[in-house]
Amino acid sequence: MMRKPVASVLSFAMVLSACGGGGGGSGSVVTPPPTGATPTPTPTAVAGCSLRERQDWAAAQLNEWYLFPETLPAGLSPAAYGNVDDYIDALTATARAQGRDRYFTYLTSIAEENAYYSSGSSAGYGFRLAYDSAGGRIFVAEAFEGAPALNAGIDRGAQIVAIGTSTATLRTVSSILASQGTAGVTEALGPSAVGTTRVLRISDAAGTRDLTVAMADFALTPVSSRYGAKVLDDGGRKVGYVNLRTFISTADPALRAAFAQFKAAGITQVIVDLRYNGGGLVSIAQLMGDLMGANRAATDVFDYMVFRPEKSVENNETRFFQPKTESIAPTRIAFIGTGGTASASELVVNAFIPYLHANAGLIGTNTYGKPVGQIAVDRAACDDRLRVIAFATQNAAHQGNYFSGLASTVEASCRAGDDISLPLGDPREASTKAALDFLAGRSCTAITSSGPTTLALRTTATTTDTARELLTPERPSTVQREVPGAF
Repeated sequence: MMRKPVASVLSFAMVLSACGGGGGGSGSVVTPPPTGATPTPTPTAVAGCSLRERQDWAAAQLNEWYLFPETLPAGLSPAAYGNVDDYIDALTATARAQGRDRYFTYLTSIAEENAYYSSGSSAGYGFRLAYDSAGGRIFVAEAFEGAPALNAGIDRGAQIVAIGTSTATLRTVSSILASQGTAGVTEALGPSAVGTTRVLRISDAAGTRDLTVAMADFALTPVSSRYGAKVLDDGGRKVGYVNLRTFISTADPALRAAFAQFKAAGITQVIVDLRYNGGGLVSIAQLMGDLMGANRAATDVFDYMVFRPEKSVENNETRFFQPKTESIAPTRIAFIGTGGTASASELVVNAFIPYLHANAGLIGTNTYGKPVGQIAVDRAACDDRLRVIAFATQNAAHQGNYFSGLASTVEASCRAGDDISLPLGDPREASTKAALDFLAGRSCTAITSSGPTTLALRTTATTTDTARELLTPERPSTVQREVPGAF
């Protein structure tokens, strides 16, 4: 990789990520925090950390680094904004209206972000939720190993019927959605803090029951120990399947192990399931590309990172494929994606188009559309990390203008639903089955770029697809940006 140093003021990371719904974000290659580090609140009485000082600092960083400087308003006073977040949103409003910065520029906590990207550490119930606003229903799309929800018996396909602080205070999800929308559900689930406890009325194949679940700290496993990596049999043909939840540091050994398994099995066709993956570290995206690049030359470009003109000479980067010991040389790849697939996930898909062309297919629905990445600028005394959209990403063919999703960029696609009545990676599950069909050359219906990027979620294998979205708060945490729908 060829790269020149960036100004030392930055805790700099070539990172990408985003989530569908109301917000977006980024990951970072940062110095890992001590084991067990937890987020700290922004100090309110520290020199240099008054509201106005923090707002002025954020504006100065945008003026220096923002990828779309021509959209920044001149002389916008922060006086009318009661916090830094709202002021940043006002500064980036024009680019957001143009669809180029959908809340991808934001302020976050240094400690919180470091804890997540180094180990996946966060506090929560440990499930991913999707909602059907028309039907007034909330479903569990995925449950994470070692977290409270799965430990309580709540897994993919379960419907959350009601939420309360006790059995006596249970409110039905349908009534919450009807009166308060998705914000009401987020509020009902409680703050993301260890010890937050709720009674959840769950309906699944085992029946309907009330369960008491408390949030706890847990480390997200990026590649599931249950279904994250395996070899599928499709009529005697071996196909590798890997599901990556998020691009964090701990994905490195898990991905290497998965592809070592595929290499040992002689795999040449792969399903890469990124349907819920909102992004994360570019370094892990590059590793995933390398693991599928055994036949790529040292001069084959994985991606270009392009800054605005006055920053380009020092900071533009060209990254070439770097095959690893565990790498395979796939002849066909089926990428499963949805509206929750963004940023680093899209980077991986886009990287293979110039090499595999129609042998790299997008399966599911259109993706989110985030061909840009953030740098991190830190104000350590205030625990402030400003994520600034500062560079665009392009593949070897300089394709990178997919703000409306990858459906119009890929050369092959197959529309499919997300059947939560079956486990992820099950050959019968709608998207996995469609991916197998694509790899085998069987016919399918293409994804249209003008169509919705929401999930086409099924509750049973026989019901009609219903559009649902991953539940995301208006102000998502780091984990909720990178793992859309996580609570």
